[in-house]
Amino acid sequence: MAFDFLQKEHTIAKPGFNRWLVPPAALAIHLCIGMAYGFSVFWLPLSRALGIKESIACAPDTGFFAQVFSTTCDWKISMLGWMYTMFFVLLGISAAIWGGWLERAGPRKAGVVSALCWCGGLLISALGVYTHQIWLMWLGSGVIGGIGLGLGYISPVSTLIKWFPDRRGMATGMAIMGFGGGALVGSPLADKLMKHFATPTSVGVWETFVAMAVIYFVFMMAGALGYRVPPSGWKPAGWTPPATTNSTMITQNHVHVSKVWGIPQFWLVWLVLCLNVSAGIGVIGISSPMLQEVFGGHLLGVNVGFSDLSIEQKAAIAAIAAGFTGLISLFNIGGRFVWASCSDFFGRKMTYVIFFVLGFILYVSLPWSAKAGSIALFVGAVCIILSMYGGGFSTVPAYLADLFGTQMVGAIHGRLLTAWATAGILGPVVVNYMREYQLSLGMPREQVYNTTMYILAGMLVVGLICNLLVRPVAAKHFMTPEELAREKQLAHEKSSSDNTTSLSPTDMALVGRGGNPALIGAAWLAVGIPLIWGISLTLQKTAVLFR
Repeated sequence: MAFDFLQKEHTIAKPGFNRWLVPPAALAIHLCIGMAYGFSVFWLPLSRALGIKESIACAPDTGFFAQVFSTTCDWKISMLGWMYTMFFVLLGISAAIWGGWLERAGPRKAGVVSALCWCGGLLISALGVYTHQIWLMWLGSGVIGGIGLGLGYISPVSTLIKWFPDRRGMATGMAIMGFGGGALVGSPLADKLMKHFATPTSVGVWETFVAMAVIYFVFMMAGALGYRVPPSGWKPAGWTPPATTNSTMITQNHVHVSKVWGIPQFWLVWLVLCLNVSAGIGVIGISSPMLQEVFGGHLLGVNVGFSDLSIEQKAAIAAIAAGFTGLISLFNIGGRFVWASCSDFFGRKMTYVIFFVLGFILYVSLPWSAKAGSIALFVGAVCIILSMYGGGFSTVPAYLADLFGTQMVGAIHGRLLTAWATAGILGPVVVNYMREYQLSLGMPREQVYNTTMYILAGMLVVGLICNLLVRPVAAKHFMTPEELAREKQLAHEKSSSDNTTSLSPTDMALVGRGGNPALIGAAWLAVGIPLIWGISLTLQKTAVLFR
């Protein structure tokens, strides 16, 4: 058949394939779909897509649906911002719905579908901008692109865990780090492309969508085609699986994805992720205005509050806040790799204990450091908080593999991501409504975030309790040997007992290592250079914090 190369059985690694080629393949996809975090770079240009220099406002009596289909007035940023919500809601839903299919279809096919959805969604969005129909943008990047986000996000998880059973946290941390870093690469790229394509009659957004769709499609297809899965029964040379104990909670058995809804440990981990993400995403959403309103003129060495600043002074502290936002983005990315790697030594449960205990201390310290006027302590606390926010995402796949086994961990992870979709609504709602409520009571701007920080700290206490309640999964929930064999057959895995397809011990030992060093280096450079470029630009922006 024409597309046999997409079948999972055609992606089984042969002797000489090096397992270190899989992480850059995963990074290639995650760096592209991670641009979802940076889509706000389009909001201001799109808010004046018709007016070019100034937005053309709709008539005061124009209804919502009339604005959706209007071609004579510009869109409000509040309407554009719905796409951000759609991204992460659809990510969680699609990962939950198609996670089981992914385990059987394999990462390559899932990666190709993700590329078609994400890049196809950008093309539909380009048409929406060109015809000035926002519903096409919602459909394109919001719905279809959101489905691509979900499939692309979970496509490498199960594969990486199987390739790196000795370093589960590190492996998933590398890939999920790419999702956090996607905006660092995509946002400046989009900004440069919009400036290049801008004309007196166009803000350059639809052309940028087309260009980025092409660039991302090349990278994502390269990543998808680079995926390989290890042969059944493979393990790294010299590695012995750890014994199952209550302290490590690492099982050698496997739970079927269809059973996880009824297992208490799944819901406990679901709450752990939801509460950790809710607290962190709430801070991300208000990081820039929070720094400006809490410290006001102190950011410029002037002893006045935010409300008493001049327009020029407010512009100056806005630039400082932009540098702060870039700094916490770097900690978000770095935390995804560092904390997940540390979990290989601390254990997943203990890593989350650190997140919640240290996070609680840092959240309750923010009002104190703000009152003391210590900008350094405030910024440092927020940076560590955001590192643990990112670390929560990258550590949880390994946590799931420890508890539920590796056979269907990708599908189970997909269902768990509904916690992310929930947190994406819960966190910002708590933070934004509390801020507006306290402002309505006449509270000074520098104090409106105090109660909010205590509420977020309270969420972490609940998360800590849930994490401490996690115990090893009961034996009754695991698949029997017969059920596991059946699932492996449905997943197109070749049995190690099949003499017609199995590898000899000598050949099996050659899987996962060796290969062409130049090819491995080129693969890492292909994803490393864009990431380093994005990080360097972000560091230049953060330099304003230290002047």
